[in-house]
Amino acid sequence: MSSNTPHESPATQNSSQPHVPYMPLIIVSCAILMVTMGIRQSSGLFVKPLVESTGLSISIISLAMAIGQFMWGVAQPVGGLLAERVGTRTVVAIGLSLLAMGMMLISMVQGAIGVFATFGILAAVGSGLASFSVLMGAAAQQVPEERRGFASGLINSGSSLGQFVFAPLTQFMIGAWGWVTAAVGLGVLALAALPLLAWVTNKTIQIGTAGAVVQERVGFGRACHSGNYQLLHLGFFTCGFHIAFLVTHLPGEISACGLPSSLAGVSLGIIGAFNIVGSIAVGQLCQKHSMPRILGWLYLIRAIAVVVYVFSPKTEWTWYIFAAVLGASWLATVPPTAGMVGRLFGPRNLATLFGMTMLSHQVGAFLGAYLGGLAVQYTHSYHWMWWADAALALIAALASFAVKMPEAKK
Repeated sequence: MSSNTPHESPATQNSSQPHVPYMPLIIVSCAILMVTMGIRQSSGLFVKPLVESTGLSISIISLAMAIGQFMWGVAQPVGGLLAERVGTRTVVAIGLSLLAMGMMLISMVQGAIGVFATFGILAAVGSGLASFSVLMGAAAQQVPEERRGFASGLINSGSSLGQFVFAPLTQFMIGAWGWVTAAVGLGVLALAALPLLAWVTNKTIQIGTAGAVVQERVGFGRACHSGNYQLLHLGFFTCGFHIAFLVTHLPGEISACGLPSSLAGVSLGIIGAFNIVGSIAVGQLCQKHSMPRILGWLYLIRAIAVVVYVFSPKTEWTWYIFAAVLGASWLATVPPTAGMVGRLFGPRNLATLFGMTMLSHQVGAFLGAYLGGLAVQYTHSYHWMWWADAALALIAALASFAVKMPEAKK
């Protein structure tokens, strides 16, 4: 891999542009991400009901979820490019509408094609268009450089708050009224988020700070020659594998341990609750400390947590503690990763280039969701998936520690 290339330290210029209020956009982005990611990360709770009601095998349902993971990733850079042309508000509105459509149509599915089309394409693409890269890209162009770590952490905490709220809510709705009503209810909640777009502008605003305003447009082909960018992709690939495996198969693992199914919703909620704290804390740390080191430690914590879980007795308290530790690092990887992409290539390029990093995340997510299904179908256990997850987390930690960042210009 190559070392830092000249374009990684973006050109800067002094600016005297007036202050533009950015907190409304951050708060609304946090709320929208709460809805889209809350629904997205509760999808694993539908695996068992879909297997039972459709008669499809768990490997087929897992493949549909895996396709959804990949399509969510594809939507990230596409959403970033579209936002540059038609505006953030328009892209997020399309995303929320597609997400709602996918969830509402799931009740009409007939066979594998229907599951692939709704969960795998419509809901996934919709969630992706109204997700991290588009919302963080819009915020990066309005937030001063010295506050971007805080902004990324706060926006990212919305995804964790969504998981904390939506996982137990979805579990309750499935248990009380069935999975069809639960899916339709989530679709209605996606539509209910549309009025929030009144606070999202379609205009591109670049803030001048004492730091920098990036004017240069950097394409993916040029960025991918950066060794640092390649290392970030490797780490985020692992992050996707880890999260998709757990989101999709955590209910199955809990069932295999002989524990009550309600523990799945509680565990996902605990992960979300602890990641709210983790995301905000990491966002603050990114303003003062080395982002590669912060990211490396997050992946290392995951590797250690998985190994400890494998050797621990499988009780409810084991899951509560495991979920809390995982939650602290769950999507707290987003602020430092997005921050490093922004530092390397500038805020103007964040939506598209971080979107491509999210695509690598979702290639890993495809494998985590699908291979988990294959593992349990053919070995009747997730044992080897846990060891693969731990090994990949260790590799991601080493890759993150190896990233070299350019000095911030003052």
